[in-house]
Amino acid sequence: MPTRSFSLAALTVLELSPPDMVEVAARAGYQQVGLRLVPATPDEQHFPLVADAALRRQTLARLHDTGIQVLDIEILRLKPESRVESDFARALEIGAELGASQVLVAGNDDDEARLTDNFTGLCDLAAGFGLNPHLEFMPWTGVKNLEQARRIVTAVARPNAGLLVDAFHFDRSGSHLDDLATIPAGWMHYVQLCDVIGSRPDDMAEIIRQARQERCFPGDGDIDLEGLLHVLPSDVPLSLEIPTQALRERGVSALDRARMALEKTQRLLGSLSG
Repeated sequence: MPTRSFSLAALTVLELSPPDMVEVAARAGYQQVGLRLVPATPDEQHFPLVADAALRRQTLARLHDTGIQVLDIEILRLKPESRVESDFARALEIGAELGASQVLVAGNDDDEARLTDNFTGLCDLAAGFGLNPHLEFMPWTGVKNLEQARRIVTAVARPNAGLLVDAFHFDRSGSHLDDLATIPAGWMHYVQLCDVIGSRPDDMAEIIRQARQERCFPGDGDIDLEGLLHVLPSDVPLSLEIPTQALRERGVSALDRARMALEKTQRLLGSLSG
């Protein structure tokens, strides 16, 4: 069975500072972390790694002490007004400094031609830092599903252009396993894994709420994770992005939530290989 690495995604333990997140990842048994350099929303809790040199030094020291590696940085949003060089060069520089290899990119632009041009420019800029931008499809953004993400990455045609599959968005966008099976493995340097209970809501606001607050651990929901994992590259790193607001409000610690996420994932993988 191929060896997998597991990464603790920022959204799973968003209340933690980056150094504390690295420590929790190490104690819980992960090999990697994903660090959020740019907040996903204006009102979320954020630790300014890009602006705070002291925080970066603390994070780098904790990475060195624990042996944890940075898998990806997030979240770079391509918007209609985006200017790739001025908007993203500093974040990419910091990502490289932290040792990241992947970049999570959201396409918040309904003009597909402009979005494609901007993603091309971002891939070219990121290449100079040794980074692979991954375009993540999410049903409420300008890149709504796997089919559209594939079209854009195909058009970009850059060797470091990636496509990020998140189990939640794959399910809620109505994307199909048959289509995923035809995606080049070289486009996927990592994937995000989680589960969710119930069928797709009709209300997009509810889908967004679930995505940011109410996912569940792999095997505890209704996504066909067996089918998903069967068609994904067997050795691709798994980033566990599993916000569980209810558990956090009940006082379950970030460390315990991180451990639960990893244990449930390993249990699921074990059942699939048995």
